Amino acid sequence: MSGVDEKARLEEDNRVLGTELEDFQNKEQLAKISVGLKQGPVAAVVIMACNRPDYLERTLKSVTKYHKDVAEKFPLFVSQDGSNQDVMDTARSFSSVNFLQHLDENPPKTRNPGEIIAYYKIASHYKWALTQLFNKRDFRRVVILEDDMEISPDFFSYFEATAPLLDTDKTLLAISSWNDNGQEKFVSDPEQLYRSDFFPGLGWMLTKSTWEELAPKWPNAYWDDWLRLKENRKGRQVIRPEVCRTYNFGEQGSSLGQFYEQYLKSIKLNNVNVDWRSKDLNYLKKGQFNPIFNSLVSKAAIIPASQALTEANYGEGDIRVQYYSLVEFKYLAHEFGIFEDTKDGIPRTAYNGVIVFRWKGQKRVFLTNFFQQLDTIETL
Repeated sequence: MSGVDEKARLEEDNRVLGTELEDFQNKEQLAKISVGLKQGPVAAVVIMACNRPDYLERTLKSVTKYHKDVAEKFPLFVSQDGSNQDVMDTARSFSSVNFLQHLDENPPKTRNPGEIIAYYKIASHYKWALTQLFNKRDFRRVVILEDDMEISPDFFSYFEATAPLLDTDKTLLAISSWNDNGQEKFVSDPEQLYRSDFFPGLGWMLTKSTWEELAPKWPNAYWDDWLRLKENRKGRQVIRPEVCRTYNFGEQGSSLGQFYEQYLKSIKLNNVNVDWRSKDLNYLKKGQFNPIFNSLVSKAAIIPASQALTEANYGEGDIRVQYYSLVEFKYLAHEFGIFEDTKDGIPRTAYNGVIVFRWKGQKRVFLTNFFQQLDTIETL
């Protein structure tokens, strides 16, 4: 065989190999796409509404602004409690919305005199809507919003990126988009996520398997505080961001503006479009997160409670302040201006008794529970 023939044969072999490799890569890509399609949507997103059409419109404008490109991944629902025509018309005026309506044939009654009936109606509506989405429509996950919320540009990518964690880490109860201490002066890093023992609500995702556990014992009222009880949380935590992915503008509502002026109005809504798909979030798994968080807290300078505010204002680096009781915690919380509220003995945002927030930019303040020493945090 001449040199010219040999060269031609090698070129043909390379061409065939190249074609086969390209075919293989195309088939591999198609297979990945096929698997993604078979897995179905990431989660249904439901906006819980009742009788505030103006609030619902504001919420829908915010959600649909970022929803178009992910509509197949996140089917959008509005679930209305009751028959307010303006609410119904508002929901149906958005073409991407699937409309659900809850008409309670047996309206709930309060258990004790003086209670607000709305809390009973809300609990009943939540149970009905989640049953519709998980049991009737068979979604694997549901993200719950309310009709007085705006969302961040990366709201959907945040929940898509954290969904696998919720599926695989059985020490997680939910993924939340909210930080109770998310006021602008207490936050800095839009990419920082934490674990928390306190369920914050206000934009959160849960799985069908968790719903099947909760549904049979769902409460008649005060569902969010019920979910914060240790007997229902069962030692599980919530993933929450440092900078909120939702903003609650609901000054008027069932809670009569509770906490709005003092805490909610000044919450910072994230405005950075974080590419969550490029982030490795495995550090949030309990076995990896605990030693990382433990190290952060341990490196902070220990400061007496009496000097905490002065050191935070004028000192350098992170600080750690121990509280010896919930009374002392509330004193420190008041001094710094964070939430003083606790539920079932757990302060808002706390993880193993530790509450963390930023102070004057990057500096972290850790309020730590004396009765839960850091070396008791499990690392397995």
